[in-house]
Amino acid sequence: MDKIWNIKEPGDINVIKHLSAALNVNMVIANLLAQRGVTNYNEAKAFFRPRLSDLHDPFLMKDMDKAVARLEQAIENSEKVLIYGDYDVDGTTSVAMMYQFLRKRIKNLDYYIPDRYSEGYGISPRSIDFAAEQQITLVIVLDCGIKAVEKIKQAKDRGIDFIICDHHNPDEIIPDAVAVLDPKRPDCKYPYKELAGCGVGFKFLQAYTQKNDVPVVELYDLLDMVVVSIASDIVPVTGENRVLAYFGLKKLNSNPSLGLKTIIQISGLLGTEMTISDIVFKIGPRINASGRIEHGKKSVEIMVVNDEEEADRLGDEINSYNEIRKTLDRDITQEALDMIAHDPIQSERNTTVLYNRDWHKGVVGIVASRLTEHYYRPTVILTESNGLATGSARSVKDFDLYEAIGSCSDLLESYGGHMYAAGLTMRIENIPAFNRRFEEIVTKLITDQQQIEMIEADAKIQLSEITPKFYRLLKQFAPFGPHNMTPVFVTENVLDAGTSRTVGRNLEHLKLDLVEPTGNSSIFSAIAFNQASHYEAISQGLPFDICYSIAENQFRGKTNIQLYIRDISAKVY
Repeated sequence: MDKIWNIKEPGDINVIKHLSAALNVNMVIANLLAQRGVTNYNEAKAFFRPRLSDLHDPFLMKDMDKAVARLEQAIENSEKVLIYGDYDVDGTTSVAMMYQFLRKRIKNLDYYIPDRYSEGYGISPRSIDFAAEQQITLVIVLDCGIKAVEKIKQAKDRGIDFIICDHHNPDEIIPDAVAVLDPKRPDCKYPYKELAGCGVGFKFLQAYTQKNDVPVVELYDLLDMVVVSIASDIVPVTGENRVLAYFGLKKLNSNPSLGLKTIIQISGLLGTEMTISDIVFKIGPRINASGRIEHGKKSVEIMVVNDEEEADRLGDEINSYNEIRKTLDRDITQEALDMIAHDPIQSERNTTVLYNRDWHKGVVGIVASRLTEHYYRPTVILTESNGLATGSARSVKDFDLYEAIGSCSDLLESYGGHMYAAGLTMRIENIPAFNRRFEEIVTKLITDQQQIEMIEADAKIQLSEITPKFYRLLKQFAPFGPHNMTPVFVTENVLDAGTSRTVGRNLEHLKLDLVEPTGNSSIFSAIAFNQASHYEAISQGLPFDICYSIAENQFRGKTNIQLYIRDISAKVY
C-alpha cells in the first residue's frame, strides 16, 4: 500500500539558530527541539534533564484538599476502604499503586475490578452492592467515574463516600462525590491536563505525603507502575507525564516491584534497557490479557504480591492468558481477512464492518486495529454478547469515527469513545442497516488523503549527518511517545552498496547496506521489515528515497547504529 510522507515544517528559524548556538548542537537537533516547543536553553535543559522537582503542586488540582482530608479521616477512624479501578492497564496499575501505598496505613482495605463482560466499564451496580454488604464507607475510584452521576448518588444514599480520580472528559454534570480529581474538569486550573488515570492517583498520593510528612522515597517507589500506565494508555509523553515516565523507567529498569519484575521476566526483557515501546508491546499486553480472557483482578494480584513463589505462579497464569489472547487475536484476524478476501464487494468499500457471533469479545478491539492497519479504512468488528451485537471500532488518521457512528445512533443500543476508537452495541438484526449507513456516511465524509496512510517525518537529512554524537543526542529525546515520538527522517537518493539481501523465514524482510552517491565511503546498515517487494529495484543500483528512524542494534556483543526503514519510495520502479 502506498504511503504519504509528510515532512514537518521547520520550527522558527531564529529559535533554531539560538538553540543551536546555546546548546552547541547542529541545526537538525535544534529543529527537533523547536518542533517540540523548546525555545531556549532553560527549556532545553528541563527537556533533556527532567527533575522530580519539576512536578506541579498537587494541591493545584480541584478538590485535592477535600480528597486528602477524607483519606486522613478514613485512616484515623479505621474505616473500611475499597479501591476501585477499570480492568485495563491504566486501571489495574492505578489500583495496585494505591493499594501498595495504603495497605501500610489502612487495616480494612480491599480492591475491586469490575468484570469486563458481566459488569462492563465504569462503576457497576454490583460493586455498589458489594461495598454496602461489606460495610465499606469510602471508595477510591481510579481511571473511571467522572460520568457516574447516578451511581454516585445511589452510593451516597447508602452511606458510601467516593473519591474519584479520573482523567477522561466529564459531562456537564460532575458527580456529587466527596472529591472529584480530574484535570479535565472545566473548573480545574491544574496546569497539566494529560495525566493518565494512574497519574491522577499518583498526584493524590503526592498531596497526602506532602501534608503528612511521608518520606518522598515511598512515593517514588511507585513510579514503575505509573510509567506502565502512561505507556499503555497512550497519553502524551510531554510535561509532567514525561517527568513521571523518565523516572518511572529508571525505577522499572533498576528496581521494579516484585510483580512487575516477574512480568518483565516472562516478557523476555530482564537484563535489557526497557523503553516505552517495550511496555506498549510486551509488558502492557500481558497485564491487559487477564481482563480480556479471565478477570482484571489477576493483574492487580501480581502487581501487589510480596511472595516470590506466588509471583511466579501468578506470572505463569498471566502469561497463559496472554498466549490465549495472542492465539485468539491471530486466528480471528485471519478469519476476518479471509471474509474480506472472499467478498468481492469489500474491495470497493470505504469501510469494514464484520460480525461473527463466535468471536471473543476480549480481542475484537485488537482485531479492529489490525484490519485498520491492513486496509487503512474505518473498521467495526462485532461479536455477540448477551443477545446483542457488540464490538469495537477503529479509525484512520484525521477521520472522526465517533461522529460517523453517532450518525447511526438510532440503530444502536449504546456507543461511546472518541475520534479514533469507539465501542458500540446494537441489535443483531440492525447489523445490515448499520453496515449500509456507516458506509454511506464514511464515503460522504472521508477525503482521498485520509484513505492513504501518512508517515510524519521530522526532517530531511543526509546519511553522513548520522554520527555517534548525533545519535547520542537523539537518545536524550527519550522517553518517546505521543507528542514526542521517535524522530523520523527522510534521506533522498541513497544506493544499495551491493550487499543488500532478503531475510526472514519467508524472505519477507530486507537487510540493507546503504551508501550515498556523494563519494562518502561510509556504509549504513538498515532493516526494512515486510518490504522485500522493493528488493528487485534496489538491487539494480537505482537511487531511491528512504523514510526511517534510527536505533541501536546489538549483534555478537557489538552495538551499532541501525536505520529502521518505515518506507521506501515507490519512485525506484
